[in-house]
Amino acid sequence: MPRPPSDVHLPFFVYGTLLPGEPNHDLFLRGRTAAETPAVLPRALLYDGPGYPYAIEGHGRVQGALITAAPGVHQELLGLLDDLEEFLGPGHPRNLYERVARDVELPAGPPAGLPAGPSTGLPAGPSTGLPVAERSPDTADLRRDAPGTTARAWVYLAAAAVTRSLRTGGVLIPGGSWLAARPGGGP
Repeated sequence: MPRPPSDVHLPFFVYGTLLPGEPNHDLFLRGRTAAETPAVLPRALLYDGPGYPYAIEGHGRVQGALITAAPGVHQELLGLLDDLEEFLGPGHPRNLYERVARDVELPAGPPAGLPAGPSTGLPAGPSTGLPVAERSPDTADLRRDAPGTTARAWVYLAAAAVTRSLRTGGVLIPGGSWLAARPGGGP
């Protein structure tokens, strides 16, 4: 089955082990990002999984980060994340997650459970750190990432079979924050 178009250089919304400070951030994202901005996925719920969370569509909000790939690495990063998330193609029966394009919100301040600043590696503001002249298709028009706006991003949502299982017997993470739900996490 073909994967969705990957020539669309959307940023990625991450909400679990790919967040700054988490193990998969170091393995997959460190050195491959141009910007990491706190963000919120509306109309979604977060469930606890076996060492990582699952987001599904629902009446809630998921706290996370908008990750913009560094110039020239978007395709590489897309392939790495598709493999990590066990995404084989749209609707594939063996998918663990589906990669879908969704709008995410960029709040004026840091969302609960994801403080901005040096402790998490997230910038305190929405700046990409790249002068306009250095922006590439991978970082094009990042000025839309101003606080209080929305941005289109790739999001990995639980695949259909996983979603059915979570809805019938999964453990919902209150507040939609993976970091706050973990032992020792959150306020």
